[in-house]
Order: sequence, then C-alpha cells, then structure tokens
Amino acid sequence: MDALIALVPTIGALALFALVLRVIFRADSKERAAQRKLEQEYHDSQA
Repeated sequence: MDALIALVPTIGALALFALVLRVIFRADSKERAAQRKLEQEYHDSQA
C-alpha cells in the first residue's frame, strides 16, 4: 500500500504534464487553422 501512495505524486505530475501538452497542441492546431483561413481569404481577394 505504501508503494501505491508513493506513486501518487508521480502520477499527478504526469497527468498535469499531459494536460499542459494537450492544451499547447490544441492551441497550436487552432492557430494554424486560423492562419490557413486568413491566407486563403487573402489569396481569394487577390484573384
């Protein structure tokens, strides 16, 4: 039982790290999509 209690902080840190990475990757993909849309609108207006 003590071994499981000792793993709790490690598991918590891993979960927090995974959450931060997920937020970063989602923000990056949204930013790329917005950039693509902006570039497409610019190219469409030039035609």
